[in-house]
Amino acid sequence: MAIRRRDFLRAAGAAAVTAGLPRLARGAETASIYDLERFGNARILHITDTHAQLNPVYFREPSVNIGIGEMAGRPPHLVGRAFLDHFGIRSDSADAYAFTCFEFEKSAPRFGKLGGFAHLKTLVDRLRGDVGEKHSVLVDGGDLWQGTGLANIMQGRDMVEVANLLGIEAMTGHWEFTYGEQVLRDNLERFKGEFLAQNVFLTEEAAFNDAIAFDKATGRVFKPSMIRELGGRRVAIIGQAFPYVPIAHPKRFTPDWTFGIREEELQKHVDGLRSHDKVDAVILLSHNGMDVDLKLASRVTGIDVILGGHTHDAVPQPVAVKNASGTTLVTNAGSNGKFVAVLDLALEKGKVGDVRYHLLPVYSELLKPDPAMAELIGRVRAPHVTDWSEKIATPDRLLYRRGNFSGPVDQVICTALRTELDAEIALSPGFRWGVTALSGQPLTMEDILAETAISYPETYVQEMTGAQIKDALEDICDNLFNADPYYQQGGDMVRVGGLTYTCTPTVAVGSRISELQLDGGKALAASKRYKVAGWASINARQGAPVWDVVGKYLRSGRMPEPYHSGVTLQGVEDNPGIAGQG
Repeated sequence: MAIRRRDFLRAAGAAAVTAGLPRLARGAETASIYDLERFGNARILHITDTHAQLNPVYFREPSVNIGIGEMAGRPPHLVGRAFLDHFGIRSDSADAYAFTCFEFEKSAPRFGKLGGFAHLKTLVDRLRGDVGEKHSVLVDGGDLWQGTGLANIMQGRDMVEVANLLGIEAMTGHWEFTYGEQVLRDNLERFKGEFLAQNVFLTEEAAFNDAIAFDKATGRVFKPSMIRELGGRRVAIIGQAFPYVPIAHPKRFTPDWTFGIREEELQKHVDGLRSHDKVDAVILLSHNGMDVDLKLASRVTGIDVILGGHTHDAVPQPVAVKNASGTTLVTNAGSNGKFVAVLDLALEKGKVGDVRYHLLPVYSELLKPDPAMAELIGRVRAPHVTDWSEKIATPDRLLYRRGNFSGPVDQVICTALRTELDAEIALSPGFRWGVTALSGQPLTMEDILAETAISYPETYVQEMTGAQIKDALEDICDNLFNADPYYQQGGDMVRVGGLTYTCTPTVAVGSRISELQLDGGKALAASKRYKVAGWASINARQGAPVWDVVGKYLRSGRMPEPYHSGVTLQGVEDNPGIAGQG
């Protein structure tokens, strides 16, 4: 790829576009933030991992996001002060609040909530209007349909309506698959854009039984790519769905489909777009996760830019990765509707001449909500607002989830599981989605659903030996810290309740977890059996949905003790992916 990196990230992308914005300061400040210099002849707007958050949210970025081996100290594995220093962001700025956990509790009342689809609509329309419809396209990187009680009960239908009004022209998927094949196909019938996934194929048995596929010859289930003419040039956009859907989620949702990174098939497809379709640029719309995308970019040639998602990393500047035929830029655009990525391309015949990239925070108090989108959001929410608006509890601390090992939200869930299901130990999945609640902010059932709403929410209690618990923790830890990104299957570490342990991420698989102890300091015995509560099992369960269990616990007026993750870290003391326990 012949990209001349002459200042392709002027002003550090969007990292230095603001400096301490006052609240409710719509007007001149808005122009200075979102009025981008016109560049090139094609603009691609990218959002990802919004997790159905229709309204503006608080969302604290992680204080623990550890990179191991070659990834130590490199984006996206920088947090807090290290992130600010690396990207040249002022610590008292609005961008410090948007991009990091730094002084979050102090900054949240000052700068307010981010995102919200009515505000996104205003910003997207402005950014597209600045260059013209024939020069722009809006794409979504997946995890659009899941993450709230509304999306769960409507099985993503609300988000299809929202996506159509927003103007999304292409998307790929991850949690979308957890509604099952029929719901997915029904929703896609209503979706006005393209669903792209080059890496989803029929299983051998499904192919033999003549199951539905986009391409019978290859067994591809979905359209792999689309070509758009932008600024008089041909741009190919390839979809890359989450590669590990049948492993991370119940196989029953996608019994006829097989996933994977599919490097070989991707390379062939890129080569065909270049040689047969004569495209001038190739963009990969990916839900691999950023570490996987960085490795992929070094091995697959001919891709100009990867617009990444899944790991919720808000990275202000693309990472340039060299490969056998040139350079690929790798990006990741955050989560929860907090950001819009703006990729401006100077397209020439057969190549990208130059690039500008901005990752713009969506400051809801600086953007007037679009009336049509606000009306749609109000209409789809109306049947459920009353049922979900009951105040269940008022937390006395900041509640957040995002982080490699745990967060106060997970502590609430684990404590509720142990208390209500009478278990010694609780295990809760390391989901990245879920919003942040400020201390003193009343919690409603809608808030609880925003942390728990999935299509397999059943709780359970089972007996496990100490050895089985350690093996489970080791296995999940390897998914997080394997030196080869292709073996990192997504998510963060399973959250624990009633249990503490030491983790050494830098050592070999099977040796990372040690010093397991029950609350009170008694060592976990390898042969002893313990009563363990959990939820979101990939196996079918019959228990109450987790949101009912958490709601019952909180209605009792109880809150867990002051937060601690239960994890002691070793061997990573100077790692810039750690700003504190969490």
